[in-house]
Amino acid sequence: MLKRLIYLLLILPIACVDPYQVTVPEGEQLLTVEGIISTGPGPHSITLTRSATYGSIFEGLIRPVSLATVVVRDNEGNVTFLTEGKDEFKGTYFTPANFRAQVGKSYTLQIQTAEGKVYTSTPERVAAVPAIQTLETRTVTIPTEDSGVPNSGIQLIVGLKDPADENNFYFWKTGPAVYILETRPDLFTPRPTPQNPDRTPQPKDCCNFCYKYEISNNQSLFVVNDDSFNGLNTKIPASFIADDGFRFVNKYRVDLKQYSISQNAYRFLRLVKQQAEISGSIFDPPPATLRGNMLSLDNPDEVVLGYFIAAGETSKRIYVDRNDLTFKQNPAIIQDDCRLIPGSFVDPPADWRP
Repeated sequence: MLKRLIYLLLILPIACVDPYQVTVPEGEQLLTVEGIISTGPGPHSITLTRSATYGSIFEGLIRPVSLATVVVRDNEGNVTFLTEGKDEFKGTYFTPANFRAQVGKSYTLQIQTAEGKVYTSTPERVAAVPAIQTLETRTVTIPTEDSGVPNSGIQLIVGLKDPADENNFYFWKTGPAVYILETRPDLFTPRPTPQNPDRTPQPKDCCNFCYKYEISNNQSLFVVNDDSFNGLNTKIPASFIADDGFRFVNKYRVDLKQYSISQNAYRFLRLVKQQAEISGSIFDPPPATLRGNMLSLDNPDEVVLGYFIAAGETSKRIYVDRNDLTFKQNPAIIQDDCRLIPGSFVDPPADWRP
């Protein structure tokens, strides 16, 4: 009996189990509309994509919607056609460079896809926007779970005079940024090769100082209404820019755009912000599908995601010196010629005036 038991124990690990094949259907692809037209300089852009109902974490399930006809119509009947971008900008449609929305007018976005489906937004009225009177920085540190070096960055603090006797809704976005990138070509070490198996350092003569262009990644939404400061001078956090060890080693420049948006746009963005800030605990409400102001004219029950915004716009530029930060990350080291880094260039921008 004991021998049989030992024999069974020996053969069990090599037993095979046939895998169970599960086929998951791809789910309905929902049209997502994202973009702003404003009173600021153009071109302005509208991006169209298709995303699956069960989330965008699955690779390949967010696809640009190409070959659509996209127009913006104002309340006086004027129509502006948008042109689709090429290559990496497929699915993004641009207004003419000289197009600007006008305060007091209402605008409607209209879309016809290549398949003939027609969508429209509800009208969005453009409100006047007060000027940014001051723009300051504040260093922010964020403790990490391991109690090591905290994450950090800067907040951009807007100072403005809110108009009295009217309800105002604000939204801020950072525009393109430029900063001085410092590298260490003197430490360059090539990848090992048969000729250089020990990776002997091969210092380069140039260059350790470039300018780096980047599209700012707005990781948080900054929206607010004026219920608590109507008609007053106020200062409001309007953006956060992370310190990645590169941006604030020398000097950093960024433009902050301030929008005056509609009440409905504010409600939508506030809900998006709340969903994005869910902590992930069991007490959090489940994520909901946030419907914006886009409708299908072929099927009123079709869910269309995103929001078309028409807004008043003003902007202000700020230069941030490394000495402006009260806490800085350790500088990141790139052991190469700075000219080889994507997005970098040697000569300063024509409008670089720190």
